[in-house]
Amino acid sequence: MGVADFDTKAAVVVRDDLETWQRLNVVAFLISGVVADAGQGAIGEPYRDADDRDYLPLLVQPVLVFEATADQLRALRERAERREVPLAIYTADMFGTGNDVDNRAAVRAVTTADLDLVGVALRAPHRDADAVLRGVQRHP
Repeated sequence: MGVADFDTKAAVVVRDDLETWQRLNVVAFLISGVVADAGQGAIGEPYRDADDRDYLPLLVQPVLVFEATADQLRALRERAERREVPLAIYTADMFGTGNDVDNRAAVRAVTTADLDLVGVALRAPHRDADAVLRGVQRHP
């Protein structure tokens, strides 16, 4: 099944000036927010290999990964808010924390307009997702 075979589109957008380790870290954290919000229907069955060893289930749909500038990420967040598309966010301040409590405190301390976004993720109906993601390019 391809991206178009699902009612929703799942996507992660990372800032284009991050180090590779930062991009991977941001994608991992953000997709966890998408999965948590998506509910059980978005998670498939556990995997099993030919030797009957079990593995954890995965998200059932493809996740598109994009990159964007800081300005594009701000615009994307604003479009998501206007369309009432929930976002998972990751800010530059979160690189300096080591746990969820401190991550949430780092976000809470900054106004919406001043968030230094380094990544966002969403899962929304195609039309809404496409409108929010307009102008960003797939990650190379």
